[in-house]
Amino acid sequence: MCCGGSAWEMLRRGLIRNIPWAVLLLLAASSAVADTAAFDLIGPRVEMTATHGGKTLPISEVSNLQAGDRLWIQTDLPADESVHYLLIVGFLQGPTNPPPEKWFTVAETWDKHFRQEGMVVTVPRGAQQALALLAPDTGGGFSAVRSAVRSKPGVFVRAARDLNSASVERLRLDTYLNTVESTSQSDPKDLKKNSALAARTLGIKLDQDCFNKPIEQQESCLVQGNEQLLLQDNSQSMVASLTSGPSADLIGAVSSTPIAHSGYYSPYIGSVVDLVRIMGSLHSPNYEYIPALSIPSEEKVNLRLNSPPSFHSPKSVLVMGLPPVDTAQAPEIRALDPKQEYCLDKSSLVLPVTGAPLAFATHQGHDFFLQIKDKSGNDVKLPATPDAERGGFVIDTSSLKPGELDASVEGTLEGQWGFQNFKGPTFRFQSARLTTWTVPEAQQAALVAGHDGTLDLHSSAAVCVESVEMQYAAAKPVKVKWSVDKSDELKMTLPLAGETPGAFKLLVTQYGLAVPDAVTLRAYVDEAKLERFRIHAGDSHGELIGARLDEVASLELNGIKFTPEKTADSNSDGGLLLSTSNAQAATALKAGSELTAHVTLKDERVVDLPTTIALPRPKVSLMSVSVQSGTTASFVHLGNSQELPQDGSVVFALKSEVPAEFPRTEKIEVATADGSSDVMLSVDRGNLILQDAQSLLATLDPLKAFGPSAFGALRFRPVSHDGSEGDWQPLATLVRIPMLKEVHCPPTASDSCTLTGENLYLVDAVASDPSFGHSVSVPFGFAGTNLTVPRPDGTLLYIKLRDDPATVDTVALPVLPDAQ
Repeated sequence: MCCGGSAWEMLRRGLIRNIPWAVLLLLAASSAVADTAAFDLIGPRVEMTATHGGKTLPISEVSNLQAGDRLWIQTDLPADESVHYLLIVGFLQGPTNPPPEKWFTVAETWDKHFRQEGMVVTVPRGAQQALALLAPDTGGGFSAVRSAVRSKPGVFVRAARDLNSASVERLRLDTYLNTVESTSQSDPKDLKKNSALAARTLGIKLDQDCFNKPIEQQESCLVQGNEQLLLQDNSQSMVASLTSGPSADLIGAVSSTPIAHSGYYSPYIGSVVDLVRIMGSLHSPNYEYIPALSIPSEEKVNLRLNSPPSFHSPKSVLVMGLPPVDTAQAPEIRALDPKQEYCLDKSSLVLPVTGAPLAFATHQGHDFFLQIKDKSGNDVKLPATPDAERGGFVIDTSSLKPGELDASVEGTLEGQWGFQNFKGPTFRFQSARLTTWTVPEAQQAALVAGHDGTLDLHSSAAVCVESVEMQYAAAKPVKVKWSVDKSDELKMTLPLAGETPGAFKLLVTQYGLAVPDAVTLRAYVDEAKLERFRIHAGDSHGELIGARLDEVASLELNGIKFTPEKTADSNSDGGLLLSTSNAQAATALKAGSELTAHVTLKDERVVDLPTTIALPRPKVSLMSVSVQSGTTASFVHLGNSQELPQDGSVVFALKSEVPAEFPRTEKIEVATADGSSDVMLSVDRGNLILQDAQSLLATLDPLKAFGPSAFGALRFRPVSHDGSEGDWQPLATLVRIPMLKEVHCPPTASDSCTLTGENLYLVDAVASDPSFGHSVSVPFGFAGTNLTVPRPDGTLLYIKLRDDPATVDTVALPVLPDAQ
């Protein structure tokens, strides 16, 4: 109790104020419950062993007793103790069947012979439960206690069961709390991992919100509210009025308060209320019965009491539970992941398990080992130790010799549960050995210098990897972060962000091996980002779409090699034209065929692109071209029928070849050679007129379509409704013609003349003969209206237009004398 007093004592001393009397009545009861739950009073210590079939075990390793088993018991009480205790061991045969008197054995703990030899009792046939009682000697005490047990066997059957249950649960919780405390003190950063592992193996609920708190607050958070920690409570209260409904809620609330001081063990409220009420029902003028919780350690059993024993009438009889008399029931220990493989060469090998909190909280399971077979088929036993903090059984592999085992083996967890043999789950193992690691080709090709890269290494020895390092040439190796996601796969991130293109090695070290496995890889320059290869049926060329196309060396499609038509620069985005010299094979590709294009980069990587052969591109043939001159060409005779005056027009006849009939949705695109000006002619706009299903007339007004700045070679191509474009074909040369007016010449024949007009900058050169033997050039940027020219041959001059300097045009103008 708090400060050594009861709830009534706390009230008397003024420690509780302003609490309704109804609550105080329950507080009085719950105070006793809380103290019982705490079991924080140190009681006497008892030493015990059990012998079954000639084998003796310390009591901490005994899970159950059977008829014929021999119990050796000795108390560890001070020799000068003023009150002498009787040690009474009794066996029960169920709640409704009083046991025979001969099933009770008594020893005087102050007797010299007992102090030296202890007492031995044999479990009688038909017994189902066992109890040990320590009763103050009052003369006739043995008969009184035996009579009490025989008169109400059901009470003691229930007490024995609840005491065993409470002891086990306390051990579970103690183990968890010890893990939290020790980890918090030794390495607080591991608290989340270790407490989670311990909670899983011990069946403890874990409050994940605790890990959102500062490290120094996490320990107290993890152990608070411990009435909710245990995932299941094996006890069932017999006192419904105190363990269910509003009363239970109030008791639970009070038990968690500092006043009640229930401490860590309020999970036992149900069992404790039962025990308090049950023991209270046995009150007599001479004796009262109080429960004693057993905390076994090897042969010793440390008793913990819920309240101080009384040495005045009624005197306190300590009741402690002994292992149940029943057949052994070992827990079903299961592998956490039955498919997982483990490395036998790992010095800190842990086999994660679930389903057996008792294996980690008690020593009822003992002498565990992992049994495997060596290459010769002989059994090899490796010691196994349950460790809640590490989440499983720790296997001692130090006795294994190199090469003793096959590469892959299976092993079974075995041992003893009490006196019975125990056989647990089977695990799969790998042994460390030099191995070949494989890397997916796509991942190899994706390793780019300057960017961290992800990589999967595959080998059956993956679980035996201890470390991975990356090494460039003679540079110092750097650590690589990795994880084993599958038994045959390592996932890692390679620190390539600061590296240059080139070869490097991964050094994969396995447990127990001095020489690492070396995996040679290459970091490439940033690869081309390829989207698709577009090729039409009937074509011997196609377009590769993507970025960094300067890295492309060639492309292979259906055995046909394509190469770039020109070298792309490093900033090239969009498309790269590739063509093949095997035009016959290329044009035989069928529309709709689904193929794979293999793109070879300049660093020899190969990138695969799914490719579908598109429908043939549209194709038309030019049947005729008719150029209509404009008003500016009245004094100029164009020397080439393909020259199209800017203010003129052109009508050209076309015939559809692919498809055979010209679709009304198809268009004709006309553009300058440099692509600076273009226009779409269509049936809907009226500048395409169908003559029949195959042929059509196209009309172009260049000044209206392109504006006054367009000039040079014009070309056209068909464009289908889905955007497929045919080949460009030449149409005409668009020229701008200056407005020429007249020529003025002086009387002297050797003197030059003057040409007058507008837009003379459109003229490249002027000559008096068609061979341009006597000519003058018009300088760039000329903005005048008068130009000095050679004397005409009669009325004729010859000019070359700036928009088509390869053609000689003829000019016929009036030649007038200079004004004097």
